Amino acid sequence: MTEFTIVEREAQTAAAVFGEETVDNMPAFFGKAYHKVMVAVEKAGVTIVGPPFGYYPEMPTDKVALEAGFPTSGAVDDGDVHTLILPAGQAVEALHVGPYETLKQTYAELFAWTSSQDLELGKAMWEYYLTDPNTNPDPATWETRIVWPLADQ
Repeated sequence: MTEFTIVEREAQTAAAVFGEETVDNMPAFFGKAYHKVMVAVEKAGVTIVGPPFGYYPEMPTDKVALEAGFPTSGAVDDGDVHTLILPAGQAVEALHVGPYETLKQTYAELFAWTSSQDLELGKAMWEYYLTDPNTNPDPATWETRIVWPLADQ
């Protein structure tokens, strides 16, 4: 069973690229977006201050609206790369350990837990990808931090 906690988050400046992708195209999108962000961040003279993330502004349909990027020390606006503010406020956090394909199980647990706690989730959420699959090829050990802000009460 996954452990869930409610945390108070500070707003975080980030640099990201927006896309609308099918689930099958998401890995390629992430790779291209992260590269674009790294180039723009270096050009802007700011620093990456956290792990890569995927920000999801709404529940997915047949296409997934998403932002892929990194938390940064300042604003970055260059071509497809723009400044995104990861919002402040109360959020549910959980650490998923395992391959990305099993995230749906952790989300099912998150929905059950928030329902049992009488909590309402907001529309947008994000995932921090804490493990680099290129340097750690064992999907069973990959770590993803889920951050889902609570709805405004």
